[in-house]
Amino acid sequence: MSRYEIRGAVTDDEEALLALARELNTVNLPNDRPHIQRLLLDNQKSFAGEVPQNRRKYVFILWDRDTGRAAGTSMIIAQLGRRGAPYIYFDVTKEEKYAASVDKHFHHQLLRIGFSYDGPTEIGGLIVAPDYRKVPERLGLLVSYIRFLFIATRRKLFRDELLAELLPPLEPDGTSHLWEAIGRRFTDMSYAEADLLSSENKDFIRDLFPRDPIYVTLLNPEARALIGQVGAQTKGVEKMLRRVGFKYVNRVDPFDGGPHFAAPTDEVSLVKATVSGVLGEPLPDGAPATRCLVARDLDVPPFFHAVGTRASIGDAVDPTSNVGVVIRLQPDVAKLLGLVTGDRVHCLPLP
Repeated sequence: MSRYEIRGAVTDDEEALLALARELNTVNLPNDRPHIQRLLLDNQKSFAGEVPQNRRKYVFILWDRDTGRAAGTSMIIAQLGRRGAPYIYFDVTKEEKYAASVDKHFHHQLLRIGFSYDGPTEIGGLIVAPDYRKVPERLGLLVSYIRFLFIATRRKLFRDELLAELLPPLEPDGTSHLWEAIGRRFTDMSYAEADLLSSENKDFIRDLFPRDPIYVTLLNPEARALIGQVGAQTKGVEKMLRRVGFKYVNRVDPFDGGPHFAAPTDEVSLVKATVSGVLGEPLPDGAPATRCLVARDLDVPPFFHAVGTRASIGDAVDPTSNVGVVIRLQPDVAKLLGLVTGDRVHCLPLP
């Protein structure tokens, strides 16, 4: 039986999620107890359908059943950008200049603040605890892929574009050269202060940042070098995103210059590969099977429960109906998920 399981976070996960937030400490998952408390409450209401779709946040916990510890987490923000809380970014554009009188020719890079009040679904908050990053079960892949499986099984709840904001190279103390070159000058805040404030309210960025384009040429070399670059800690995430259909969209975070990757939701390979069906008869030992992320829905907390395991995906029960395929699991896995023959089950094959 799998040692690790993934489930929707619950309010009792406060300490576990806070410990993971200390490792990531970003806008989506800051090292701030009041924010974590609000996030878990929003998460529970989101799973229960008690808040509007465009305000929902779904948080997943990767749990080590042997030690009773949280090994990782990830989240989905159903809509990034709405009235009163826009999605804010820098568009990265180019401008060409030539003066025939002096025969001078330049290509300038520009940053222009942008806003969206009807934005994409964001996948974020991904972290695996340091102790678990090299275990053979590839836990980072599991806790990352669960978001795409969840989106595929509830497609109407999410937008037609998926977005991922990747961290750029940062200084050892977590500060950003780009923030020091731009953000601090227009907000009179440190990177840490602004980052924490923006997790709840981004109005100050909209109100204080310049609306005119910023010529990157005017910035110091350290700040210029950060724009659109992926930090070493997220190179693996970039590789995964590109593999499943995401690409850099010439958009960066206004705080630190981290690149934004996006993809049409229905074209992401993991969304397309997810299948839903019914649980069939138990999978015999030694029977042909595929490594999968298998999940079931629940009507009560934690609302969603998944494990990485071997599964057999069979033919449709009835091709003319919506019953779906037959998915066979080993008996102990079905028991762990609380499944009996005929129950609804979801499956995403793993690489």
